[in-house]
Parts: sequence; C-alpha cells; structure tokens
Amino acid sequence: MGLVIATVNMKGGVGKTTLTVNLATCLAKNHGKRVLVLDLDTQISATLSLLPPHEFAKIRREKRTLGQLLYKLIKPNSRIKRTTPEAIKSDVCEVKGLDLLPGDIDLYDEYLVSELLHNKAVNGDNCDFSDVWNGFEEQLIQSILEPVIDEYDFILLDCAPGYNLLTRSGIVASDFYLLPARPEPLSVVGIQLLQRRIAHLKESYGDDSTIKTQLLGIVFILSSGGLFDRYYKQVMQRVTGEFSPTELFDNRIPMDVNVAKAVDYFMPAVLATPNSSGSKAFAKLTEEVIQKVAHPERLSQSTPNEMSLANLE
Repeated sequence: MGLVIATVNMKGGVGKTTLTVNLATCLAKNHGKRVLVLDLDTQISATLSLLPPHEFAKIRREKRTLGQLLYKLIKPNSRIKRTTPEAIKSDVCEVKGLDLLPGDIDLYDEYLVSELLHNKAVNGDNCDFSDVWNGFEEQLIQSILEPVIDEYDFILLDCAPGYNLLTRSGIVASDFYLLPARPEPLSVVGIQLLQRRIAHLKESYGDDSTIKTQLLGIVFILSSGGLFDRYYKQVMQRVTGEFSPTELFDNRIPMDVNVAKAVDYFMPAVLATPNSSGSKAFAKLTEEVIQKVAHPERLSQSTPNEMSLANLE
C-alpha cells in the first residue's frame, strides 16, 4: 500500500506546489518509485507543472479529472461512470512511474455537498449532522485513492491553501503531511495554526478515529537573498527555537530563479534544469524524505506551541 503524503500550509505562496511536483519527480526518476500526484487545488498549479495547457484542455474535455470523480461521489445518481484509474495520466513529463490525477478549475459545488449531507442526516439512521459530515470528509479522498493505492509507493496530495473540505479530507487520508514554509513570521504562524487545526481535527473524530497522519517535517524554501539574508537568518533562529529538530528538514531549498522559470516549460525544475542549485537541493531533500518515512518512530509527536498562538485567540 502506497504512503500518502499531503503537502499543506494555511498560507499561500510558500512553494507548496513546487515542493510537491519536484519531490514526486525525484522519487520516480532518481529512486525508481511509483508515484501519483493528486491535485486538490482549483488553481491547478500542480497539473500545469506536469502537463502543458493544451493537453490538460483535452483531458478536461474527456472528463478525466478529479472534478468528475468528486461529482460522482456528491451526486451518486449522476450518469458519470469515470473511475480513478481512467482519470490518471501515466508517465507525465516522460518520466516512468510518475503519474498525475489532474485537478480541475471546478472541483465541487458546496451547495450540492450541503444538500447531500443534510439529506443523509435527515433520512438516515444517524441524525447527528457532525457525524455525517465527518464520515463524508473521511471517505471523500480515501474512496478516490482506494482503487489505486496498492499500485504506488507514494501518493502526494497537493492541497489548496487554507483549510477547505478537500484539504481536510486529504489530511485525514494521509499517512504524513509536509509543511513548506518561507522564513517569514506570517509563514511560521501559518504552520502553527495548521498544526493546531490538525490536532482539533483528530479530536473531532474521537478516540476511535483511524486518522493516523503525522508531521513529516517543515521544509523551508528561501524566497530571496542579498539584503534580506540577515533578516532571514534572524527568523530562522526563531524557528529553530519554536520547533524541535525532528520537525525541521535539514535540507532547505535555496533561492533559484531556475525553479520559478521551470513553470514556463510545464515541468518540474529537476527536469528542466537538473544541474541548478534548486534542483540539486530537491534531490537531497528527497533522500531525506525517504529516510524519514522509513523510520516514522523518530518523528516528533509534539503539539502546537501554545505560547506562540496565545495572542491569536
């Protein structure tokens, strides 16, 4: 059974998609792993980082996207017959073992979700809406992954910024979650807020919950240099005091214009410019990820820093 890793952060613009697609590519290309990328963000950044727009447009016309799979779950009586294996695009970017379940600019209708869950609560044996919601949230992404999970070594979920239904469902379905961040105060706050929300999410499912996700680590993606170096070093000193060593990845992704430019080629930087400093850093980070998932008992079990968040309540 494949390991499911969700890439999440409450704050946008922290390099979440960049981390997801480059990590996935390194796992497949450098380590021979079978990897699936699942794009849970309506911005479809992960999809367009692995497919050119014209190819995605064709896939969307053929209704082979995550949006179609979600709609089938929300409207069980619909005529949509598409299955998860049929929606997966294999060997993207011509990398053997690197597959993509494309996202969509329209993933689900919140009204239809509310209607579905309301009807289940009213007409079912269990009239507790929160239990109905939790059950739907727990099964949403898991049911999409279930038909293919045994075919992969890793499944990477590129979650949307914030804390919407798909992000929560992705977290519930995951074995680990990765936190990309910038060395900036608001990014650090975003990490702590997400940790707290994940802790509350586990509590809401009760003691018998099957939610097993744990923090794999925080990955810092540097956003600038030069005059900002001193400031970033100060922030990083604060970070090392806020989090334990097991919560922080040793490898960090340096500022590299080649990583940003790779988007123009609709492929990850590790393919577009494999010898750049950013690409080499992603390769080393991938090795560290493999080591961490091989020894989950060494991961931190700490709780969110209460002192840092006290003033936010």
